[in-house]
Amino acid sequence: MVTFASVLPALSPMAEAAEPSASTAQLVAAAVAAIAVIVVLIVWVRMHPFFALMLGSAVMAVAADMGFENSFTAFTTGIGDTLSGVGVLIALGAVIGRFLTQSGAADEIVDTIVGATPARRLPWAMAAAAFIIGIPLFFEVGVVLLIPIVMMVARRARQPVIRVGIPALAGLSALHGLVPPHPGPLIAIDALGANIGQTLGFGLIVAIPTVIIAGPVLARPMSAWVPIQAPEAFTASGQAEAGTRRPSFGVSLSVVLMPVVLMLLRTLVETLGGEETTWGKALYWIGTPLQALLITSLYAMAVLGLSLGMGLRKVGDLTGSAFGPVAGILLIVGAGGGFKETLIESGVGGVIGEGIASSGIPVLVAGWLVAVLIRVATGSATVATVTASGIMAPLAAGLPSGEVALLVLAIGAGSVFLSHVNDAGFWLVKEYFGMTVGQTFKTWSLMECAVSVVGLAGVLILGLIV
Repeated sequence: MVTFASVLPALSPMAEAAEPSASTAQLVAAAVAAIAVIVVLIVWVRMHPFFALMLGSAVMAVAADMGFENSFTAFTTGIGDTLSGVGVLIALGAVIGRFLTQSGAADEIVDTIVGATPARRLPWAMAAAAFIIGIPLFFEVGVVLLIPIVMMVARRARQPVIRVGIPALAGLSALHGLVPPHPGPLIAIDALGANIGQTLGFGLIVAIPTVIIAGPVLARPMSAWVPIQAPEAFTASGQAEAGTRRPSFGVSLSVVLMPVVLMLLRTLVETLGGEETTWGKALYWIGTPLQALLITSLYAMAVLGLSLGMGLRKVGDLTGSAFGPVAGILLIVGAGGGFKETLIESGVGGVIGEGIASSGIPVLVAGWLVAVLIRVATGSATVATVTASGIMAPLAAGLPSGEVALLVLAIGAGSVFLSHVNDAGFWLVKEYFGMTVGQTFKTWSLMECAVSVVGLAGVLILGLIV
């Protein structure tokens, strides 16, 4: 397993390149102060993370002796670099998700899987459905889409809602933290310079056992601890909204899996060294994240829009409506990139790396721990990913590509640890399921811890092989 000490030779050039003007103690104090400012502003002042990250970056720059005149120089550079690399991908992912939900394709996938499953296997079916549709959908969209279906399935099968609901939430949460094109993994991939195809492949490998253990397996005892039934309010929802014409299951599934297949094909070409062949060049090009998501977006417009009878105006309006809901995500992602750049330019990343190196903490465990601390403090998986990636970025250059991909996943696993009262997702699940705060801790919060810990275990096991 790779430790900080094993990559110190690679850290030294980066630390020199940053040319920190402050002492080691001052840099560490500056980083602690900046993160503390971000946490206080988000948790107690209730400030939007965009402004909190912006102000935290300024504190970092000034406290690290980068100069008042340069307090936002690295920040603005980081925003531009991050949005140019990640922002377009998030926007394209939002378009794919919009067509999946509005055309009824996501409902078709869920209904088909659930309809073909015996009652005793419904928890597994819901986990599988959430896993599949969770690949292109943002977590919140997946929750809003799946919860009414979870309620109806629970009542139809006469099972506690937790028995069916936790597997679905586990599927969505694991994909959110571990698998691109979700924003968190994309941010870490961009910050650490990881191979997206490799990260996607490893992420899927880790996510499958993670969902099984944190979902259907853990849901059984949880449903005994919290044996609540589905609220009556959800029993009639869903069917009335169904369109008169849905895409087929095969077409719906093809839209979900297309970007995954294209990006994995690119990785296969790289692995086999076929970039110089005609087919290799073509597959490599279409498997690049931007091209893969662009092709899938256009394909979704065609098969989930035009072929279902939508006119060009309707398809255009539907595409435009996908961008509004992700504007806030893009701002947070951009600000996170700015904070990351400030951490790097100050030289604190190298200093922290050298400091932890003496403790012998493995790189993957360290990345997970940093993300866990920020996640618990702020309640934001995105802020946790951004901050941890910025701190760990100087180490990535000294790691093999496989280890960098695993570091992305370790950070992603840490970013979903222990959702509690400072996380909007905690309240979203609590209200949808009609649970008390205590019941939400026993179910949702515990499930998130399981996703995080099992995810880390999967990453460490892969680290022994890669």
